[in-house]
Formats: sequence, structure tokens, C-alpha cells
Amino acid sequence: MIRGTAEAFEVYLDIRHRLPSAEFSGTPVRAQTLADVADPYDVILLDAYGVLNVGEAPIPGAAERIAALRMAGKTVMVVSNSAGYPKRLMVERYARLGFDFAPEEVVTSRDTLLAYLADAPPRHWGLMLSDTYGTEEFDSIRTTFLKDDADAYDAVEGVLLIGSDGWTEDRQRLLEDALVKRPRPVVVGNPDIVAPRELTLSLEPGYYAHRLADLGLGSLDFLGKPFASIYDIALSRLPVRPPPSRVLMVGDTLHTDILGGRHMGFGTALVTGFGSLVGINEGDAITRSGIVPNIIVDQI
Repeated sequence: MIRGTAEAFEVYLDIRHRLPSAEFSGTPVRAQTLADVADPYDVILLDAYGVLNVGEAPIPGAAERIAALRMAGKTVMVVSNSAGYPKRLMVERYARLGFDFAPEEVVTSRDTLLAYLADAPPRHWGLMLSDTYGTEEFDSIRTTFLKDDADAYDAVEGVLLIGSDGWTEDRQRLLEDALVKRPRPVVVGNPDIVAPRELTLSLEPGYYAHRLADLGLGSLDFLGKPFASIYDIALSRLPVRPPPSRVLMVGDTLHTDILGGRHMGFGTALVTGFGSLVGINEGDAITRSGIVPNIIVDQI
């Protein structure tokens, strides 16, 4: 169990060797909001949790800042590792929180997973995913929700780690036992370790995936930030793909948003007022991780 942001940061340090490489240089520029530093960029990619919202609460001023960026001629998109919900619900959720993103402006690691599955050989997939919304968007593949029946874990031919709502230590042990008996592909639809909620942190699929990797279980493919495919999908939706130097990735997490952005050659902006670095000295975190943003802002 991870009890706070400092402990989550230590976990990210431990799994750094499984994440993409990137080059960093210079000292971050500090600003209060993106209004002071957005001029060199044409496309602004925004993380969701810790940047636009914390749990079910919008971050004050975020919707207004996005409107101002659009008025300044910027293309604004959400790039999120929130894979556990169908796209229509994500768009509805943002509207409920006061944002006006069109479906094509919201790119999640679920999109990346669906693209992966479209090209993958047919398999019977076991799902780490709440069955609240059924198999919406996954109805073209053979699936079984992994719950508390050990036989289900043994029967599937691969595992998709999509959303961790309802996942338990007992289910994790069933998965580990099944992979010990018969190794199979494991595809991680959300590489995040944790996500900020109103009062706590939730454990995300990446947390459980790295536990499998630590045990040498499964052949793991990670999709979503900080890996390249989610950014490629986002930029493919633009009429013309911009040079990397004209793209700014904005997020609250060094090991996903900033590392992923720099891996792609983008500019990066670290948001420190909310999310993963609350309660942590960001200068110390940058030094220890070696992940250096171009910009540091309190909020977008």
C-alpha cells in the first residue's frame, strides 16, 4: 500500500529502469501559470489528474486557462492514462467539471490499448477492469473479467491491466499464481503507479504491473505515458504534425508527463500546486530523479 506522494515517488524511482530514456538540459523556468510561457508552442498537451482535476473536483481556474490558450491560437488536447472508462464517459465527465473538450481532443491510454488490440493476434483476454460498463469498446474481442475465480485466470490467453477499481490483493495473488503456472502476455493499459484523489491516492494498474515485473512474471507491454504510442495517437489527430519543439507536455508527474514529453522531444511544464508532488520538495525530486522539466508552474 502506498500512503502518500512521497512514498509513491520512491516507487517511481525504483521502476525508472523500465521507463523510456530522455535527454535533459538547462534549468527550469518558473512561472505562475502557462499564460507567461506558452508563446513558443503551438500544441499544448495536458495531463488530467493533478492538472485539470483532482478526483471529481476541477482545479480552480483550469477551464478559464484553457479558454485563454485557445483564444491565443493554441491547440489544446488532453493526454491521460485514464484507461478504465469509455471515451464517451470521459468527455461527459469533463463537461460536468466545466471543460468543453471534443472527443477527438481527449486521448487516453485506452485509445492506445484499443489500437494495440486492433493489430494484435486474436486471444482470449482476461481483464483487470470493473464490469460497471460491461465490455464497451472491447466487444470485438473475447474477454473475461478477472475477479475471484481462479479458473478464469487459468483459462485466459493474455491479460489486459486497464482499470484497478475493485482490484484486491487476493486477485493480484491469483494473477501471479496463474502466470507462474503458465506465462502469458500482459498488456498494461495504464502505466501509472498512483492517481491523486480528493483525500488520498489510488493504486493504478502500473503499480500492479511492476509488481509482476519484479517477480519476473509475464511478458509486459506498457501503453500510455511515458511511452511514445499515446503521443503518436494524439499528434495523428492534428491536420499537420508539428515539430516536437512546438509541442508542450504539461503534467504533475516527473516520471510520466515530463519524462514522456522529453522522450518525444517536446517542451515540458511541471505543475506543482496539485497532484503527485504536493508535499514534496520539487527541487529535490528533480535532482533525485534526474528528470528536469523546461518549465515549472503552480497551475496551468
